[in-house]
Amino acid sequence: MQFGPCGGVRHDGQCEMRTGPCVFPDVVPWDGPVPEAFAVTAPLVLTDFSCSPFDLEDMTATAAALSGSCDAVLVGEHQNRPDFPPVLTASTLLDSGVQPWITLSCRDRNRVVLEQELRGLQLVGVQTVLCVTGDGRAYDVRPDVTQTFDLDGPRLVSLAASLEMTPAVPETPTAPPVSQRPQRLVQKQRAGARLAVLNHVSTPAMVAEFMAAARAAGLTIPVLAAAAVVTDEVSAAVLQGLPGLALDDAVVKSILASPDPREAGIAAAVDEARALLAIDGVVGVNISGLASSAGTRAGAEIKAEVGQRIRALVASNE
Repeated sequence: MQFGPCGGVRHDGQCEMRTGPCVFPDVVPWDGPVPEAFAVTAPLVLTDFSCSPFDLEDMTATAAALSGSCDAVLVGEHQNRPDFPPVLTASTLLDSGVQPWITLSCRDRNRVVLEQELRGLQLVGVQTVLCVTGDGRAYDVRPDVTQTFDLDGPRLVSLAASLEMTPAVPETPTAPPVSQRPQRLVQKQRAGARLAVLNHVSTPAMVAEFMAAARAAGLTIPVLAAAAVVTDEVSAAVLQGLPGLALDDAVVKSILASPDPREAGIAAAVDEARALLAIDGVVGVNISGLASSAGTRAGAEIKAEVGQRIRALVASNE
């Protein structure tokens, strides 16, 4: 990695990949080509897409459950399991009626394969890719296979921009060095990022503080903030267990203690989305998380309800 620090720095400053502190005490400025900016249309509702691995039937059924409730789906790349190739996933989702944002990570691909993936996605009709360095592979997943990391997130952004695609990037406001995270996002913008998705923080006020600092540092690209969907202990634990992510513990406790955790979780996500959309520079929300331990279909139905309520909320205010 050349352009650190990544978003996986733990709260105590330790690296998530090895023993010891992060080797990047400050943000490394982007020194590569700076492409010309162009206008993009950001989604109001970007919904996390989760389905069973290597299961086309579940993929299409999950897409059907989400279709009509969001502007695009964010297809993650999981550290704890392999899955179908991005181009197959993208073409299947397009055929199923949803617009995919495909996450590309550098963990298992060198720069040649990343260019192949980008050109293939472009060919089937995907324009936006979320460019990430990527989490290290889980310790028990293919332990005999070498991890690649030939590029990092900003250099993958630059590659995608050079192919005239629309690179989107993540940023983690709560990861050390916290004070430098707005500048980190600005450097990704210089590399060619045209959209950004923020990871979860405890309160909308923290997003507002981050956005004010980022815009003061020169950020101009549209930003989507994460609205967490939690309806049970498992869906809360999935989000709380990742480095750099934070939830409002009081909200989580109130959801789990509710006589109807499903409805309480949906209402809490919509309330969070309302607060996030009121922040200057936040143009959309990422409906994020597993949503339910009852299976991918149940989770998709919950996230679809959240998306529909957010759309209705925004429409009523126009």
